[in-house]
Amino acid sequence: MKVILNADVKGQGKKGQIVNVSDGYARNFLFPKNLAKEATADNLNAAKIKEEADLARIAREKEAAKQLAAKLKTLKVEVSAKAGAGGRLFGSVTASDIADALKTQHKIEIDRHKIVLEDNIKQFGTYTVKVKLYNEVSGEMSVVVKEA
Repeated sequence: MKVILNADVKGQGKKGQIVNVSDGYARNFLFPKNLAKEATADNLNAAKIKEEADLARIAREKEAAKQLAAKLKTLKVEVSAKAGAGGRLFGSVTASDIADALKTQHKIEIDRHKIVLEDNIKQFGTYTVKVKLYNEVSGEMSVVVKEA
C-alpha cells in the first residue's frame, strides 16, 4: 500500500515522502498513530500543492535574507562600553549587545544567535562581524566599539 508520511518514521522515510508499506503495517501502526495517510489522488494533489507552497516560501525568505545582507554591509553599529586603563573593556561586547544596538540604532531586529563573533571583543575599535541570516546566506556588518 502506498502512503504519504505525516512525520519521520524510522526505517521508512521522512515527512512528506511517498513510501510503499504492507497493508497491515499501515492499518495497524501508521494510520492509528497519525504517522501516515493513504496515497489517494486527493492526498497526492494536496501534498504536491503544499510542497510547491513551501518551495515558494523558502525562495521568498532567502531573497529577503539576501536583501538584508546587502543592507547590513552598508551599516555601522556603534556600541558603547566602559573601559579601564589601557583601553581594555570591563567584560566584553557580546552578540546580545550588538543585536540590541542594531535594533535601537537602525530598527533591524536580528536574533543574537545569528551574530557570529569569532573572538570576544575586549578593546575599542572597529570590527567586522559575520551574521548568519539564512541557510547559505550570510552577511557582514561593521561594529564600532567606543567609550561610554
